[in-house]
Amino acid sequence: MGIETVRTAASDETAGRRREQRGWYFYDWACSVYSTSVLTVFLGPYLTSVARKAADADGYVHPLGVPVRAGSFFAYSVSLSVIVAVLVMPLVGAAADRTGRKKPLLGAAAYVGAAATTAMFFLGGDRYLLGGALLIVANAAQSVAMMLYNSYLPQIAPPEERDAVSSRGWAFGYAAGSLVLVVNLVLYLAHDSFGVSESTAVRICLASAGLWWGGFTLIPLLRLRDRPAAVREETTAPGLRQLAATVRDMRRHPLTLSFLLAYLVYNDGIQTVISQASVYGSEELGLGQSTLIGAVLLVQLLAVAGALGMGRLARTYGAKRTILGSLVAWTLTLGAGYFLPAGAPVGFFLLAAAIGLVLGGSQALSRSLFSHLVPPGKEAEYFSAYEMSDRGMSWLGPLIFGITYQLTGSYRDAIVSLVAFFVIGFLLLARVPVRRAIGDAGNPVPERI
Repeated sequence: MGIETVRTAASDETAGRRREQRGWYFYDWACSVYSTSVLTVFLGPYLTSVARKAADADGYVHPLGVPVRAGSFFAYSVSLSVIVAVLVMPLVGAAADRTGRKKPLLGAAAYVGAAATTAMFFLGGDRYLLGGALLIVANAAQSVAMMLYNSYLPQIAPPEERDAVSSRGWAFGYAAGSLVLVVNLVLYLAHDSFGVSESTAVRICLASAGLWWGGFTLIPLLRLRDRPAAVREETTAPGLRQLAATVRDMRRHPLTLSFLLAYLVYNDGIQTVISQASVYGSEELGLGQSTLIGAVLLVQLLAVAGALGMGRLARTYGAKRTILGSLVAWTLTLGAGYFLPAGAPVGFFLLAAAIGLVLGGSQALSRSLFSHLVPPGKEAEYFSAYEMSDRGMSWLGPLIFGITYQLTGSYRDAIVSLVAFFVIGFLLLARVPVRRAIGDAGNPVPERI
């Protein structure tokens, strides 16, 4: 009878864990539409056009009296949102660890971001300031929510399951992004058939991403559960002081910092390829907008298979080796991109396919590997540093890309210059003794890592 009771309890625990994991996947399904449809495709060009309508004769807008080129307003708004997120994430992360109440904080951040995105429907005429404010709020809220979402991974998946669980989460996100982007593109490209203007179609696409985000966030909020706080502190320091406290605490775990440095370097390369590939396609290869949008969609679709496939590879070879293999693949892909002939969309689609196959897996396995290196009870706080590495520190790659183009006048030289990020990231990651790092963090070491 005692053995049967233990088996029943273990079965109930497994069922509860699986239920939480399925709910966790759905937050990626909910929020990835914002990254794909809003940030990657529609908002940048549309907000720039709105700012240009409000610009003076010299092409400047004047937010708070500061002269800003209309064409730069979107980029500056994104940068400001990153600064806001960097200040808020450590504060929220420490509060989540201190109180153990991640779920209400996740819900608050998600619904603030979803509401701001839905309100982009009202971004018409010359309301560029409204657009900038909504972008700052939505982007910062997305970063905070993703930090809290990622910090659940060590709590809902035992060490041997994390690679697979993290990979499925990324796959859910890319699948949702692909699905909604297809619907958005049908509306955008055939807006006359639906009896709406191009501007209205874009605003519907923006608002629909917010409604999708808010609607599907209900699923993780119903299924995830809070745990008692492992670390109880009386106060949480504000802003930059909390960030400094987090960094000081991480210095007690130098091997965790070593991994974070490697991730910062190679992720900078990944983010730069994502952001500059369309520039390379249009300026160097002379490809049209429809080809570039098709390539974005192809990346989203294949990233689903890539995330799941690399998750399976990690079961056999371990997460670290699989990530190292993906960095080799990134290097070869950029090398092939250097030799792409101009005006050849087939080659560009092949390049997009290669990027899609390694993109999701690189990100998913990096997240799961980092989750092993986080001291128990510090999940949200440490993932705030991880999220800043992901979103707030990816500035060097675009700088190197821009400087290389300025010196050589060649986008081919600029794109191949990014190889350095993957080579250096490979070398830094290869030097991290992950088994010892996991043990030093106070976590059990998986059989294969």
